[in-house]
Amino acid sequence: MKKIIKIGFLTVLMLAMTLNLSGCKATKNANNKQKGAVIGATSGAVLGGILGNNVGKGGKSKEGALIGGVLGGVAGVLIGNKMDKQAQKIENEIPGAMVERIEDKIIVTFDEGSGVYFGTGEKYLNTSSQSTLDKLANVIAEYPDTNILVEGHTDNVGSMSSNLKLSQDRANAVTRYLDLNKGIANNRITTNWFGETQPVYDNSTTSGRSKNRRVNITIIPNEKMIREAQNN
Repeated sequence: MKKIIKIGFLTVLMLAMTLNLSGCKATKNANNKQKGAVIGATSGAVLGGILGNNVGKGGKSKEGALIGGVLGGVAGVLIGNKMDKQAQKIENEIPGAMVERIEDKIIVTFDEGSGVYFGTGEKYLNTSSQSTLDKLANVIAEYPDTNILVEGHTDNVGSMSSNLKLSQDRANAVTRYLDLNKGIANNRITTNWFGETQPVYDNSTTSGRSKNRRVNITIIPNEKMIREAQNN
């Protein structure tokens, strides 16, 4: 499985606060689960505080508080093992999607090439998109101890206000489908939308714009998984 670990400014800051560990060869070469144990044992509280204050901004998200509660050490290993298995399952079931394991999260990116996509100005799920979400929903149902954050994005065609509304409509379309059509409990899902403010590709090209018309789904441990991991 692709395991893509992005170390942004905040994570670098956290690592800088734990100099001994960041310089350790074992930490540099560790996988997600091992990193959760090595880094988390010393700086879980630091990382939790950073994530708790910075993840899940916008919309009506509550994910930052949940992620901020995750501890390192043994709990980090147990959670990492479960999330690795779920990420692998998603990648196996939906080969076109980009699946990333970052800290304790699984981030699934759907764009024009991965089965859940939107044309310019479109907000409704087509048959292909529904089929891909069916596969994702089956995996989500197998792992009830996780919560889902749905994020909608657009290209830069049109006004910022219209794009913000369009990204909201796209995210809500995915949320409604998972909830009403696939039986994923609504209290597991948080919906966010960002309009054109978070492009990941060049909006000056047709290909870049099509990829920016996307929905990201982030899967995180819920309170039950966290509690059980802490008690082991």
